Amino acid sequence: MTLTTFALVRHGQTDWNAQRRLQGSTDIPLNDVGRGQARDAVAVLSGYEWDAIVSSPLSRAAETADLIADGLGLGVARRVPELAERSFGPAEGLQAGPELDALRIPGGFRGAEGEDEAACRGLAALEALAEEFRGQRVLAVAHGTLLRVSLSLAIGRTLESIDNAVLNLAHHHAVDGWELEFFNGERVLAGVTG
Repeated sequence: MTLTTFALVRHGQTDWNAQRRLQGSTDIPLNDVGRGQARDAVAVLSGYEWDAIVSSPLSRAAETADLIADGLGLGVARRVPELAERSFGPAEGLQAGPELDALRIPGGFRGAEGEDEAACRGLAALEALAEEFRGQRVLAVAHGTLLRVSLSLAIGRTLESIDNAVLNLAHHHAVDGWELEFFNGERVLAGVTG
């Protein structure tokens, strides 16, 4: 059975993360804490061999991938537009409160990409990468919401929020689908080999 392994890493912290603002597709750069988180992630990620590194084109994910790749002595294969964060439309930049609440609708926000739509887009991108890099190890740097909803759809259960720059290790079986081995740096599935 062909097994493709993915490290799915959320970008490091940005100022908007620290301020608890919705970022979505707004291109907010890493802050110094985020750059440190990306460099710190190398210690865990260096415990594995990686065949390819890809990332979202948004600068916070791209810079995280570049810092990790540099620390691992590898290059980034490319930016994958379909790994960009879910668009939250007019809710982007807002913090919790009445203004954000006024935009809420079931499953998201008015004028935003739907959660199901984002999950399908993200999972399709991961499955395309699994096909392209069949049997290899791929490190993909993307975004918290996109990774959470895509992984939730892949494994059939709802996951909590994803922390910045920690290991989420998933395996794609060509026949059996997806298994999640590590989530937010913690082992959730025993006995997976790859």
